[in-house]
Amino acid sequence: MFRILCLAFVACLLTSFTGDRPAYRLFTATGQPADYDQMLGELAQADVVLFGEQHNDVMAHWLELQVAKDLQKLKKPGQLVLGMEMFERDVQPLVTQYAAGTLADSAFERQARPWPNYGTDYRPLLLFAKENKISVIGTNAPRPFVSAVARGSLKALDKLPAVDRALLAPLPLKVDYELPGYKNMAAMFGGDSKAHGGGAQNIIQAQALRDATMAHSIRTSRQEGQTLLHFNGSYHSDYHDGIVAYLRQYAPKLRVRTLSVVSQEQLQQLDKEQVNIADFVVVVPADMIKSY
Repeated sequence: MFRILCLAFVACLLTSFTGDRPAYRLFTATGQPADYDQMLGELAQADVVLFGEQHNDVMAHWLELQVAKDLQKLKKPGQLVLGMEMFERDVQPLVTQYAAGTLADSAFERQARPWPNYGTDYRPLLLFAKENKISVIGTNAPRPFVSAVARGSLKALDKLPAVDRALLAPLPLKVDYELPGYKNMAAMFGGDSKAHGGGAQNIIQAQALRDATMAHSIRTSRQEGQTLLHFNGSYHSDYHDGIVAYLRQYAPKLRVRTLSVVSQEQLQQLDKEQVNIADFVVVVPADMIKSY
């Protein structure tokens, strides 16, 4: 009896010192606590869901897989499509073959230019898609074109042949330098998008090329009645900016919902600077383990 009482006392002490240790908390855009099932119901009704991640956040990658699995349960076969910033438009045939189970892992990883953290962070999503016959779309602009814009502005794309232009958003591309995300990028160069000999402007144009190409890929890949769940760096969709801004241009009637994963020292409430960053905000501990 004495031993049992001692164990109970120790358990009480541990509870009082540690309490609950959640891996994440979920909030609405305005900072109100949100319920996962409530969020899932809203996402299932959307045409496009943009899941904004920090690329090395293991909690974000785990949650992406859970959201994909749970949405798949709510949708009829063929109604869920996955889109990924992590694969570029020119490797789409390889992505399609792999998701269909007709391309070996070794060949895919050798030819599709997967990111360095593909094996731990993105391969589980592709395996899930392959096992459940879910289409996967690589949405990003090919790196050589993005690099050319970063070096020489959008004018570097003027003489592209039609076969290359087909891999990008419709050209010529209009860039709204007043979008919050692009203004933040300009601020890194002293607040002037044309500072440093046009270097900042070129970087913003390269970012816009990625955003616009992903938005265009989403619009052209998604079929009526489908929910396209897209995984991208949060900077591409935070504050309904970036990809969302271009989706408004290309397909203003689409129902778009956004998520953003952020880190905070405390999980009890949403920090002021994170309010309205997305329709749903996932808060993870600042000391969460990173994949790289």
